[in-house]
Amino acid sequence: MHPYSIDLMGLLLALAGVLVGVGLSSLFFRAGLAAVRAERQATVHGLQERLEEGRSALALKEAELQKLARTASGLESDLIELRTVHTEKLASIRQMKDDFEQSRLQLKHEFQNLANQILEEKGKTFAQNSQSSLDAMLRPFREQIEQFQKRVNQVHDESLRGHVSLGAEIKRMLEVGMKMSTEANTLASALKGDKKTAGNWGEMQLERTLELAGLFKDDHYQAQPRFKDGQGNDRQPDFVVKLPDRKHVVIDSKVSLVDYDRSVAADTELGRQAALDAHVKAVRNHIDDLAKKDYSNLTGMHSPSFVLMFMPIEPAYMAALSHNKELYNYGYQRNVILVSHTTLMPILKTVANLWMVARGNEQAHELSARAGELYNQVVVVAERLKRLGGTLDTVSRHYNETVTAVAGQQGLYGKSSRFNELSSKANKTMPALEPLHADFENERLELIVGDGAAARDGTDSVQ
Repeated sequence: MHPYSIDLMGLLLALAGVLVGVGLSSLFFRAGLAAVRAERQATVHGLQERLEEGRSALALKEAELQKLARTASGLESDLIELRTVHTEKLASIRQMKDDFEQSRLQLKHEFQNLANQILEEKGKTFAQNSQSSLDAMLRPFREQIEQFQKRVNQVHDESLRGHVSLGAEIKRMLEVGMKMSTEANTLASALKGDKKTAGNWGEMQLERTLELAGLFKDDHYQAQPRFKDGQGNDRQPDFVVKLPDRKHVVIDSKVSLVDYDRSVAADTELGRQAALDAHVKAVRNHIDDLAKKDYSNLTGMHSPSFVLMFMPIEPAYMAALSHNKELYNYGYQRNVILVSHTTLMPILKTVANLWMVARGNEQAHELSARAGELYNQVVVVAERLKRLGGTLDTVSRHYNETVTAVAGQQGLYGKSSRFNELSSKANKTMPALEPLHADFENERLELIVGDGAAARDGTDSVQ
């Protein structure tokens, strides 16, 4: 074989080997590149999944943040409302305090003047003839005046203490409301399954609110009293609050917890909204039920045309009104007013203050009537003393005329003195007779009697 052909074959073989090596290298490179691409795609897919999870978590956090923002906004509105009510109450308290202090000072001044006038002007007249009996007669009057003054001071002190402590009472009321809300949440699991237990618990919370407001059972409110409707059926509201002048306010407790609890435990916003819709519907059903019972028209009930529906769970009350802005008006149009512990307490405190004022007015009226009766008795005694003074004046005049007839210049003494000189048996000495100069101050008694008659006439005309 030719040597050049051998070299050519070698070159061809070498070239073939190079091409085969390049092909194999290309295959190996492509396989490695595919593995790298697969690894990168897996990494990118994992990163995309983490990104989606982060976005979902961010959406949940944003929903929670919006929920917290709504809650904070509601609490801020409630705080502003409570501050406004507190400011108005303080202004009213200051005005009532000033008016009461002015009335107290005026009463004190008038009664002191009356006592001084009676004791100084009329006491001097009576002292000359019957000092001991006059003191005994005026002692009850002075005691009545002192008791009246003491009672006025006591009523003022009680009112002042009540007004001063109102700010602290409002704060305590808020604390109690929050405590009751906490207790309500704690009892939620026990109350959700038993409507009877939930109803009894709501009535207990309502009665506790009545007691915290300073109202007493049977005196200021009745628990589950029985009434008759127009068809003769028994009706039994939870509580009837008594008002002065024999008026009533009906309060019925309604517990709505199941749907509200579902809204709190909901994992999604859609589920929470659906639960809140059901919660509002349950509250509306309670409103319709109360409206149908028509408690204000029961036989023996003297109530306004509305009834208070008490919701003992404060967050459930706020959630219902916040979710449906027209819910309160829905109840109002059906004469049902929605209240919670926080909104009911100022109403009950006002009722307690009305009872305190009515009791003070009744006691003041009784003391005033007794003082008037005692004054009329003083006038009666003055009338009798006037008649006695007239009798004494007549007796004194007759006595002086008799003394003149006996001891005067032309009297019996001058005519009979000669008998003393002529008779040995005339051994007694004629006593000296002096006329009486009596001053019974009848004019001042006439003033007393005249004032007393005018006072009685005025009292009769008023009655």
